[in-house]
Amino acid sequence: MKKVFIITGEYSGDIHGSKVAELLKEQFPDIEIEGIGGENLKNAGAKLFCDHSKMSGFGLSFKMIVDHLSLEKRVSDYILNVFKPDLVLCIDYGTFNLRVAKRIKKAADDIKVFHYIPPQVWASRKWRIKGIKKYVDKVLCIFPFEIEMYKEYGIDVHYCGHPLIKQLPPKADKQAFFEKHGLDINKPLVSVFPGSRPLELKFLANTLIGGAKLLQKKHPELQFCISHAPNLSDNVFDKYIKDTNFKVIKGENQALLSVSDELILASGTVALEASLYEVPMIIGYKGPWILYLAYILFRCIKKVSLPNIVTDEDIVPELIQAKFTKENICYETERLLYDKKYRAETIEKLGHVRAKLSDKYSAQEVVKAIAEILK
Repeated sequence: MKKVFIITGEYSGDIHGSKVAELLKEQFPDIEIEGIGGENLKNAGAKLFCDHSKMSGFGLSFKMIVDHLSLEKRVSDYILNVFKPDLVLCIDYGTFNLRVAKRIKKAADDIKVFHYIPPQVWASRKWRIKGIKKYVDKVLCIFPFEIEMYKEYGIDVHYCGHPLIKQLPPKADKQAFFEKHGLDINKPLVSVFPGSRPLELKFLANTLIGGAKLLQKKHPELQFCISHAPNLSDNVFDKYIKDTNFKVIKGENQALLSVSDELILASGTVALEASLYEVPMIIGYKGPWILYLAYILFRCIKKVSLPNIVTDEDIVPELIQAKFTKENICYETERLLYDKKYRAETIEKLGHVRAKLSDKYSAQEVVKAIAEILK
């Protein structure tokens, strides 16, 4: 019986892992799949070693470090001594997954380790590529510009295409969505996405929402929604919105993205999703100054949002650290809403993002690469 262990670190990885697990089950009906994940991976037929409760984190904390180190050892020992899979598929979550890969390859070179959605070494800390070369048998990358970099270092690489291209739902029906949530179809909709982790909210939410409140004061013709990430409890989220009358929509991120006229976003994959829907946005991000200074020291590129990185253009305004103020958020959002020429040019440029990415079915490409090992 063939065995695969899948390691994901958060919600998006859980979704990507579940698609791979489903396709593996179709091709190898008797395959045994275990892993670290969430409900999606579990529902795809994988037995969970544990869920994401000790995986999610933002920044550094003593508890997070202890949790990660403990889990890293436990899962490595289980893989090596109990489950003994043919292949370990690491998905995203680079620091944790590379440390697990190191433990596995040092102890059992016959267990193959693949990394799907590898660390963004092209953005910062490029030295990590040495660990990838040493402890990862094959890199399954999702951006076309990654291929040559890995080949240059002699790393076995397969380009799978970005999973969002096939997994992103079509645009929601705007009329139906507005009726469902009591929104006015005749008023422009500005939506705020403040992040999906508690510490992201701590650093970002007040400023992102403050920018929206400033807009509301200046432009009563606008209406506002805030996206409530489904993994966040009401207790964590509600304290940031108690002084607003914005409509809160939970668990409908992609639908809300697609029907909005303008977006105020925390940096992350959500920006790539928004660009594929061709909705104008501004990106804001701020963290502890010590981490920001470390980022400045070790970064390889100056752009931070995926639409700008993928196209190598300055499409999306990036308000990072000191520029991350409610006044700047208000100003940049006004430009995108009311400067018709600038808005039209931005929407046209957002169309370049999809053109830069492959139309491959990413999960299917991953399974093709795994199947070569399992045959």
